[in-house]
Amino acid sequence: MASTVTSRRKQLGNELRHARIAAGYTQQQVADILGCTQGKVNKIESGSVGVKLGDVRSMLDAYGIAGEEAETLLELARAATGRRGQWSGYRSVVPHWFRTFTDLEPAAAEILTWHGERIPGPLQSEHYMLKQFTEFGATDVTALVRNRLDRKTVFEQQHPPYYRFILSEAALHRAPGGHAPAVMLDQLEHMLELDERSRVYVHVLPFDAKLAAVPNDFTVMRFPDRTRDFVYIEHSAGGVYLDDVKDFQIFVDAWDRLRGAALERQESRQLLKQFAQRYRESLAS
Repeated sequence: MASTVTSRRKQLGNELRHARIAAGYTQQQVADILGCTQGKVNKIESGSVGVKLGDVRSMLDAYGIAGEEAETLLELARAATGRRGQWSGYRSVVPHWFRTFTDLEPAAAEILTWHGERIPGPLQSEHYMLKQFTEFGATDVTALVRNRLDRKTVFEQQHPPYYRFILSEAALHRAPGGHAPAVMLDQLEHMLELDERSRVYVHVLPFDAKLAAVPNDFTVMRFPDRTRDFVYIEHSAGGVYLDDVKDFQIFVDAWDRLRGAALERQESRQLLKQFAQRYRESLAS
């Protein structure tokens, strides 16, 4: 699976961080070598900014890395200097804080996501998308829908990630803008179709699930290479990426608790079919 530029950048940053720690350098010492700030080194190692080949060579020299290992990292650095993505035209409507998520989604090995009140983007039918963006009062609905449809190509890859969704039963009731049986029927039929794919799993968390409480929405991304796994949390003003090992494990544990309380895949399919039938009958009455 071809990695995105963002994925390569994060992988390079991880490799440089491991090399620095192994060589016994602090970020400030590396910053002194490069003639930059400690914050810049931290951004390079987190993969949030690119790094010049000359700076990579300086770091490798300082860390005592040469030969084949050095050439491998330099080749990764060359790959990571490509354009981070085409964010012009209709893609320009994607918020800057969501672009890293969009870049890395196709490169993930496994994605675990939990949503309490709405259907998540990759599962949304076009009818649901249109209704949602219209109700938000968006002026660029066409561009927003095109971007969301672009994301759905992740399911068409030769080796797509294992995408595991847990949805609260509430998401099956709450339509964008209120009561909309036609929208929700279309959405449920679309979701049932997606759930037939081998690497897409949809589990419903019923209202009577035995849990003390449920967390806010979040998504866990795991990667096949040394790109650092992370948790993504979206809020009204943007999105937060957490890759600290302890924080990451807290969310994995939370997802596991939700999964343990949620319905099995076939039970979830039966519930989705029941909801679809209710909406179908509502339209007919």
